[in-house]
Amino acid sequence: MNIILVAIPVFFILIAAELIAEKVRKTQYYRTNDAITSLSIGALSRVVGVIKNLVPLTFYVLIYQNFALFELQSSWLVWLAAFVIYDFSYYWNHRFGHEVNLFWAAHVVHHSSEDYNLTTALRQSSGSLFNFVFFLPMALIGVDPVLFIMVASVNLVYQFWVHTQHLGKLGFLEKFLVTPSNHRVHHAQNQIYLDRNYGGVFIIWDRIFGSFQDELESEKPIYGVRKALKSWNPFYANVQVYKQLIHDSVHTHRWSDKVRVWLGRTGWRPADMDEKYPLARTNLKQFSPYNTEVSMLTKAYCILQYVIISVVALYLMMNAGTLTFATQLGLAFFIVAASVNLAWLMENKVGAFWLEWAKLFALLIVLFVAGPINIIAYLVLPILISLLLLFSVQFKTNINASSDGNFS
Repeated sequence: MNIILVAIPVFFILIAAELIAEKVRKTQYYRTNDAITSLSIGALSRVVGVIKNLVPLTFYVLIYQNFALFELQSSWLVWLAAFVIYDFSYYWNHRFGHEVNLFWAAHVVHHSSEDYNLTTALRQSSGSLFNFVFFLPMALIGVDPVLFIMVASVNLVYQFWVHTQHLGKLGFLEKFLVTPSNHRVHHAQNQIYLDRNYGGVFIIWDRIFGSFQDELESEKPIYGVRKALKSWNPFYANVQVYKQLIHDSVHTHRWSDKVRVWLGRTGWRPADMDEKYPLARTNLKQFSPYNTEVSMLTKAYCILQYVIISVVALYLMMNAGTLTFATQLGLAFFIVAASVNLAWLMENKVGAFWLEWAKLFALLIVLFVAGPINIIAYLVLPILISLLLLFSVQFKTNINASSDGNFS
């Protein structure tokens, strides 16, 4: 049983509940553009994970089958031990993800949102290529691959609910478990909160290894990263730091710095790169989250497009074992391309609307000519509604432009 797939409906029910709480409490923890970006990045990570995760799992199985030191019998005690060991390994994986440039390049995706809500939990990296090495010792001590996947999935599902601002401190649980309060600290870019609270389920690792910081009433968390993403593009969110590291590694003069760029502490850059190509940093005293304005109709259209992308992504994840490689590649390309253009739409990029027309008509043709029958039933109505919405958005845009005197 795929625990993540089973949990997805629960995630969306909880997001809906949080949106209701947002309305009732009149808070401003959600913005449509940021939430859609987080959800798109999440869909992208799950789709890429279908193929990418085969490599680390293969290494894990090879070590388990050939080098395991113990043969652990299945029991609740073994399950509990594996869960705790996994979380300990996760702590160090997570800590390296914040403290080493190479690992931060992947993990920065999760921290790139300047909002903090349940959609932020789904903003997961598609490019974490080396993190699996932290978990290989579990194979060495004899943790069965099936058990490993199970405890990893439960650990990930647990981390979803702590991405909320609607729950305060939870008493004695704060001392042992990762809670919304101490995970808010982890996502903050305030100096006092920076690089703290790495635990996945248990906060005790942070208390033991000196990385714990309590959430202070006097210091409201400011979410995001010092080098702000300033984009809704899920593809760019995954490559932005890799792009910078490659640039610095290629252009810096000293050979030792070409390596240190990747393995140095997060944020470290060669002196010549800092001088020639300085990076803009967020001024926390005058912090204003990145934002772009679009109409309510456009927001409704974007939400519907995310629904279509999600249905395609879910279909790919659930049927990856039976689809041909060419079909998997085609669906993955659609998900990436549609998500990127959705970002361009929210950024008011020229030509994004016309690409949407092309996408919708192409999708209709593909679904009716070659698409599997069970996905057509889910997508035909959303696509037809999308066409109507898209026409309405462009018609209203043209009317507004005409009334402003932009047409002669």
